[in-house]
Amino acid sequence: MITDNIKEVEQNITKACLTAGRQEQEVTLIAVSKTKPIEMLLEAYDYGCRNFGENKVQELVHKYEEMPKDIKWHMIGHLQTNKVKYIVDKVALIHSVDSLKLAEEINKEAARHQITVSVLIEVNVAEEESKFGITCDNAKSLITDVAKLPHVKIQGLMTIAPYVENAEKNRQYFEKLRDLSVDIRNENIDNVNMSVLSMGMTGDYQVAVEEGATLVRVGTGIFGERNYQI
Repeated sequence: MITDNIKEVEQNITKACLTAGRQEQEVTLIAVSKTKPIEMLLEAYDYGCRNFGENKVQELVHKYEEMPKDIKWHMIGHLQTNKVKYIVDKVALIHSVDSLKLAEEINKEAARHQITVSVLIEVNVAEEESKFGITCDNAKSLITDVAKLPHVKIQGLMTIAPYVENAEKNRQYFEKLRDLSVDIRNENIDNVNMSVLSMGMTGDYQVAVEEGATLVRVGTGIFGERNYQI
């Protein structure tokens, strides 16, 4: 089932790329494996998935220890400053940096490990009260501040669009994030790379790809509905 689901997602990404005149190699699929058991992750791994996303630090650390070491782990959930130390040397990318305080903590822990950590700035494009993320208006000033931290490297932007029945309703938010990315790139801020746009989930990733997403985060579309009882 999981293999078939991944194939279907990949086909949809290919179609969206064709529509937008993009190369499918420009888009990386992140299998969002939160609440899912190791056995299911291994099925995705055996198919060829090497990018996995987790929302919770404890779960990411557990799976990091259990799974093959060539996996790139993505921290896509809200990250508390007191949890940074557990994952800073285990993740390929932290998607959810939305404050200078968090970035400073990442920088401090990265310095301890003598590494540089790649991050995305999370932007709450739709300005939903229930979601984390900086507003579009405040993103540039946060990026300017974070860029001064020597052990943190900004690679781009991330957003979580509203839950909608019709994915087309989220096109405006993906378009706005892409435009913001272009504006920031044109600023030529030192230590800032705007090559990554993490946007689009199971319900709207095709629209996100059409609007320039380079990372899409698909959980339910690969693993089925989540089980929050574990």
